[in-house]
Amino acid sequence: MSINEIRTKYLEFFKARGHTVIPSASLVPQNDPTTLFTGSGMQPLVPYLLGEPHPEGSRVTDSQKCFRAEDIDEVGDNRHTTFFEMLGNWSLGDYFKKEQLRWFFEFLTGELGIDPQKLYVTVFIGDKDTGVPRDDESVAIWKELFAEKGIEAKDVEIGSEQDGYRMGMQAGLKPDGSPAIGRIFYYDAKKNWWSRAGVPENMPAGEPGGPDSEVFYDFGTPHDPAYGPECHPNCDCGRFLEIGNSVFMQYIKQKDGSFALLPKANVDFGGGLERIAMAMSGNADIFSIDAFSEIVALLVKFSKKDYSDEAYTRSFRIIADHMRAATFMLGDGVVPSNTERGYVLRRLIRRAAQHAGKIGVQDGGREDSMLVRAALLTLEKYKQAYPELGSEDVYEKVKREIWKEEKQFAHTLESGMREFEKIAKGGYISGSDAALLFASHGFPFEMITELAREWHIDVDEEGFRAEMRKHQDISRAGSRQKFKGGLADASEKTTRLHTAHHLLLRALQEVLGPAVKQRGSNITQERLRIDFSYDKKMTPDQITEVERIVNEKIGEGLPVIRSTLPIEEAEKLGAEHEFGAKYPDVVSVYSIGPKDAREGEPKFAQAFCIEFCGGPHVSNTSELAGNFKIKKEESVASGVRRIKAVLA
Repeated sequence: MSINEIRTKYLEFFKARGHTVIPSASLVPQNDPTTLFTGSGMQPLVPYLLGEPHPEGSRVTDSQKCFRAEDIDEVGDNRHTTFFEMLGNWSLGDYFKKEQLRWFFEFLTGELGIDPQKLYVTVFIGDKDTGVPRDDESVAIWKELFAEKGIEAKDVEIGSEQDGYRMGMQAGLKPDGSPAIGRIFYYDAKKNWWSRAGVPENMPAGEPGGPDSEVFYDFGTPHDPAYGPECHPNCDCGRFLEIGNSVFMQYIKQKDGSFALLPKANVDFGGGLERIAMAMSGNADIFSIDAFSEIVALLVKFSKKDYSDEAYTRSFRIIADHMRAATFMLGDGVVPSNTERGYVLRRLIRRAAQHAGKIGVQDGGREDSMLVRAALLTLEKYKQAYPELGSEDVYEKVKREIWKEEKQFAHTLESGMREFEKIAKGGYISGSDAALLFASHGFPFEMITELAREWHIDVDEEGFRAEMRKHQDISRAGSRQKFKGGLADASEKTTRLHTAHHLLLRALQEVLGPAVKQRGSNITQERLRIDFSYDKKMTPDQITEVERIVNEKIGEGLPVIRSTLPIEEAEKLGAEHEFGAKYPDVVSVYSIGPKDAREGEPKFAQAFCIEFCGGPHVSNTSELAGNFKIKKEESVASGVRRIKAVLA
């Protein structure tokens, strides 16, 4: 079964159980400046898991595009990828454990036909320090589900991951004296608890969280004792693979450190689409599934190298993963650059180009290079599920940007090689030398070590890692300062600036013209930032007039009203929305004004502004209580201006 078929089956399965199918959010997070990419299925749903009403109701399902930059260096083995799809279903105060566990088990064993004998599950063992009990309720449900398949599901109390390597799969002895193998395993909070702050003791008062239950598929491969004496579901040897995780958000931390039950408990499920496809195939190599196999086949054909040849396997995998990820990034508006998201994309393309050279298909001087062809295969594979990838504009952009980046990398390699040779003549490559080659010339570290072997000289790997950690620490510190109190925290200061952001956009349209559209935003506790379409520098008089309008609306004390509308109706009203963002069939809309508008009876025709938005906002502009001031107006791209403003 292809990944497209699995995705469709999953969404249809939960649609038949009362869920509304919502579109995937962009890989570029909307109104969340704390992270570069959408890295999990629940990330776009956080406001609703924390109590914001979802416009589509209490049951929703989707397949979310995700990217995790921290996995780039891990790609090359048989299971790590950077881009992946997370199948998700959510209950927002609706159903709970009994329905969720049964439905996922039914989907795996019934809809997909996966052998239940290959499935193992984990649950939360409890936390004595905070008084959160162990999740015996989930265990009872799992025992019943396995029993219906004729499987006796013994439970094993493990605790920590390290305890698992000591205890293994044992669940005592059978009557005949042979070992009984466990089916359900209790782990501690590091493995089977979810909250934004991590384990229970790290959670602040008022933070919600809860136990989770993970499902693992057993490939039956021999245990590698390098990871520990015994194998267990959370072992990293490759025998077991997590394919789904149901989070039961049912507790809230109290001021005294204890936990109370939430008034409404939520279910947050995430299942890796590619991993489920692996389980269906019974093949422990993720690059054997159809998400990658066509790219691998293309590379094998033109390189005349064998994928199973260990000298080339890693390169095939890196190219296939990186080009799939790069294609999705380009489709969501990212372009190669030297900063933030653009730098990650540049690194993916250049690393893929390096490995294309290793297998003998490096042809970056051609518009139809192997990397471009791999990207176009990705567009064809996914355009039905993600229609934006089927547009002619995206097709041309993907070809253009990858080809351009390959050519630039080829030139960079020339200058980088000259620098490498100068350093290598000294007979040793220090950590700082390697960091220079990496940062300034785009040399991946593995490329540096391979060149060093050819020159018969050593590389200070530990020094290189230390230099990179130093660079990352500086970047993280800068990021924390830059994004301090980002919109995701819903603090009072951020909420006020978020509402002011709406007033600002409308004021810009009144002063500069209706063609002004939002092209991005970033809101912290200290200031708001808006990127908008306009091709000229604003005059001092225009800036003063925009400030006057915003302050006037603050002084008028206009009500801020949230409404839930079908998307067609919201668009007919002229509600503003961010360019390129994808929205469900029913949307949340915030309108500001008129003075006599009331909750439930918004007067859209008389409103000062109307905008698609998920909140949070103040309830009245008088709560902004301050003087709105534009601190900076500048160009950030051709036809795009940026304003930074504050409430002083």
